[in-house]
Amino acid sequence: MAQGIPVLILKEGTQRSYGREAMRNNILAAQVLAEMLKTSLGPRGLDKMLIDSFGDVTVTNDGATIVKEMEVQHPAAKLLVEIAKAQDAEVGDGTTSVVVLAGALLEKAEALLEQNIHPSIIIEGYTKAMNKALEILDKIAVPVDVKNDETLKRIAETTIGSKYAGQGPERMKLVDLAVNAIKIVAESTPSGGFNVDLDNIKIEKKKGESLTDSMLVKGIVLDKEVVHPGMPRRVENAKIAVLDAPLEIQKPDITTKIRVSDVDQLDSFLDEETKILRDMVDQIAATGANVVVTQKGIDDVAQHFLAKKGILAVRRAKRSDIEKLAKATGARIVTSVRDLKPESLGEAALVEERKVGNDKMVFIEGAKNPRSVTILLRGANDMLLDEAERNLNDVLHSLRNIMREPKILGGGGAPEVEIAMQLRDYAATIGGKEQLAIEAFADALETIPSVLAESAGADPLDTVMQLRSMHSKGLKFAGVDVLNSKTAEDMLKLNVYEPLLVKKQVIKGASEAAIALLKIDDLIAAAPPKEEKKKEGEEGKESGASPGGSP
Repeated sequence: MAQGIPVLILKEGTQRSYGREAMRNNILAAQVLAEMLKTSLGPRGLDKMLIDSFGDVTVTNDGATIVKEMEVQHPAAKLLVEIAKAQDAEVGDGTTSVVVLAGALLEKAEALLEQNIHPSIIIEGYTKAMNKALEILDKIAVPVDVKNDETLKRIAETTIGSKYAGQGPERMKLVDLAVNAIKIVAESTPSGGFNVDLDNIKIEKKKGESLTDSMLVKGIVLDKEVVHPGMPRRVENAKIAVLDAPLEIQKPDITTKIRVSDVDQLDSFLDEETKILRDMVDQIAATGANVVVTQKGIDDVAQHFLAKKGILAVRRAKRSDIEKLAKATGARIVTSVRDLKPESLGEAALVEERKVGNDKMVFIEGAKNPRSVTILLRGANDMLLDEAERNLNDVLHSLRNIMREPKILGGGGAPEVEIAMQLRDYAATIGGKEQLAIEAFADALETIPSVLAESAGADPLDTVMQLRSMHSKGLKFAGVDVLNSKTAEDMLKLNVYEPLLVKKQVIKGASEAAIALLKIDDLIAAAPPKEEKKKEGEEGKESGASPGGSP
């Protein structure tokens, strides 16, 4: 037998780590990401300033935005980024909590791995603990009346309390905007609940004034101006044609040359173009339309004819705006002017161009479908406006969640401490090594109140001990009063509400992320492409001696 011949299974340059080392690396990467987000949790959480490769600055404390903008490289950390994105997509809030909790679960799992407990046993224990935690949440949740404005406002206040926009006088303004918008778009279902389609709420941003000058418009606002100075600036009882077609002469796809031998031929060519555009406008006017909104362009000549007919026109509107407008006004999006019929038109009580800041915007109010609204955000700069939009989105999602499942929990880490206490009792009934995993899950949950206490300037250990004592006496909603740096016996009395749906999703998301990472025991990374090496070689040749031997 030939000896000493190396057996190469993987390509040259491939890196591999396996067993405990691979697990340790993955857990460390996830912990580092969780540590970064810890300081952003809660009403006293701090913001992160993120600068991308183009130099654009984002200031935020929204977990999903932070992990998205960070351009994370490590595959295990990327998994946590996906969990934060999923949390954002599903319930729109709790993105920081889910990453922090996943990091804590992995940290506790690492301690168990050090005791030579097999990952499969930890995974089994975590799965049982997750199912039990969700069961406990259902038991302790309190049903609420979502028709009561005060309830909705308290939920909105709790959500915005941990955001940038929740710290100043603009807090109540944004809460009122969100609650009023949700009340307009909510549709009652046969089962007695409510269905909320957040696509019916459009958020438009415009620099100038302050956040307290933001307004709710019962209709659609387009960040566009009327295309021609001769057109009306205000149209009442508007009949709106919504087009996905250009009011322009179609250019030939291939290069075309036209030979003209005398001036008359050129005139007749231009006259024909004008005739085509006039016919287009006549077709629109014949349907009774007095407002045209198109996603494509409008030729200068067509603008002139539209103005003569007294039709208000807006061009190059965004696709999403066109769809919202069609939904609000009852219009049908038409892809060719020839297909436009009177029944395709939408209706609105008023279409008007108004000046907002230095720019002009088109307001479409009194639409056929009243369940379409626009929140017009004002603010001093783009950074503040972007963050206010993220905050408002979180609040709208929280309100939608409570409409979907009208049950609440106390905030301030209260549900986590209650679940942890009940899980420890449950662990004793399971026994074996799985008991250790369930207890580790309980310890990880207490990271949330611990971080909240730390950000409030209180002692984390003392706070958790006090909360354990309170919960053992039956105070199931005792939590951290972050604003006053102390513990409180009932967070509901402090109006700190959290929707049940958000908390459930946090526990599901964090548990599944931790379990997914604990299942990995081998990490094989392919070698990077060799382009960089080629470039280095070429640079070496250029800087070397010239041919012929003489330098």
